[in-house]
Amino acid sequence: MNYFGVREVEVVVIGAGQAGLAAAFHLRRVGYVPDRDFVVLDHSPRPGGAWQFRWPTLTYEAVHGMHALPGMELTGADPRRPSSEVIGAYFDRYERTFGLRVHRPVSVSAVRESAEEGRGGRLRVETSEGDYAARAVINATGTWERPFWPRFPGQETFGGRQLHSARYRGPEEFRGARVVVVGGGTSAVQQLLEIGPVAADTTWVTRRPPVFRAGPFGEEEGRAAVALVEERVRRGLPPRSVVSVTGLPMTEAIRRAREDGVLERLPLFERITPAGAIWADGHAVDADVFLYATGFRAAIDHLAPLRLREPGGGIRMDGTRVLRDPRIHLVGYGPSASTIGANRAGRAAVRELRRWLSERSPVAAGARASATGP
Repeated sequence: MNYFGVREVEVVVIGAGQAGLAAAFHLRRVGYVPDRDFVVLDHSPRPGGAWQFRWPTLTYEAVHGMHALPGMELTGADPRRPSSEVIGAYFDRYERTFGLRVHRPVSVSAVRESAEEGRGGRLRVETSEGDYAARAVINATGTWERPFWPRFPGQETFGGRQLHSARYRGPEEFRGARVVVVGGGTSAVQQLLEIGPVAADTTWVTRRPPVFRAGPFGEEEGRAAVALVEERVRRGLPPRSVVSVTGLPMTEAIRRAREDGVLERLPLFERITPAGAIWADGHAVDADVFLYATGFRAAIDHLAPLRLREPGGGIRMDGTRVLRDPRIHLVGYGPSASTIGANRAGRAAVRELRRWLSERSPVAAGARASATGP
């Protein structure tokens, strides 16, 4: 249906990574029809979410934990194959099996109030393929498109190369180079393990001492970690990553790298120099490359017209629902920014939105009016 020249749907799902596909699966499962009741919009050129952009040398066996999408297991994958290929093919098969009809590549520039109805009515979702009028939005845009670049004194004077880990394509481009890796997360460790054997020298720098997690990590530990991230979201603060509270898994490869000295960590330097970096105590290293494995931020700028942020810089939520606007659900954000969390968030968002939308449908409103009388 056209709505003042704009296509009308019940729900727009923005993003077709793990969280977006999980939400689309559950929308279809409860009776919503793709391309009639809901649409799935994805900015990426092909299936796979952020996985399609992972560096080619990151094999599937090196990925520590890929939780299956709802309704279809990932089986028979070659562990030596690039994770981008394995998971991209899996997502593609998933979309086709469940007929999710993802629209791509589609850019969403803004989500705002529909001028015709005002706040509380429909949302206008402005996209590169035209605009939609939606009763609700499930936002699953993740973080890949917003790499975080740190700023350091003297950074502009450095005479070598600087890049973010999002642009890392494998160790060969660092052969024979002196490399400073900045960051204490999973990508920093994985890339150090690859670069170490071919680089002339590596220096690992983190703001805080890294914490390595030994032993099993079960559901109880997972719930505790997610609860810590949820607490920040409830307080309206920007979310921390789940791995920042779970610690880094102590794999055999990491154990060997620590023994070999590859993962010897230094605190953050004082400034960058034309030739490298220098610390407050006068210690200095020469470098050819700075690799910033400093993570990502939530890609939610298109939601800015709705003014969802709190004074603390974050978005307060109850589960997946945004407290400032119950028409908006964020999945794959904060506590659900993991493969298992994304699945649960997709299901939870659909369950709550279905109830919320049915209570506000014209049929439901009419039934309530009849029950209460004039």
